[in-house]
Amino acid sequence: MTEDFYCDEVFSGKTPVEKVLETESVLAYHHTRPFWPVHIVVVPKQHVPSLLEVSDELLTEIFGVIKQVAAEVKDEHGAARVLTNLGEYQDSKHLHFHVLSGEQMR
Repeated sequence: MTEDFYCDEVFSGKTPVEKVLETESVLAYHHTRPFWPVHIVVVPKQHVPSLLEVSDELLTEIFGVIKQVAAEVKDEHGAARVLTNLGEYQDSKHLHFHVLSGEQMR
């Protein structure tokens, strides 16, 4: 896996994705290799290495998208989780959040 899957693969078009919601600065899409029955990724379109380095303005926009996507998942599936990682837990060094529902598949 590359250091930044989102810049290298998703935003370059090398890996096609099924969009859920998109704003000027944020993309939400169905994970390409889901770990949960519902697994949506929310990612800023500009490179931001992690949660510790995002501007307040962009974070507000990201959380607006997360809020809308999570509400839709909760309404449709009865529950939702929102998850992000830092440091060695963060596989791709580009800020991203997961909106999840169901039992982990793998």
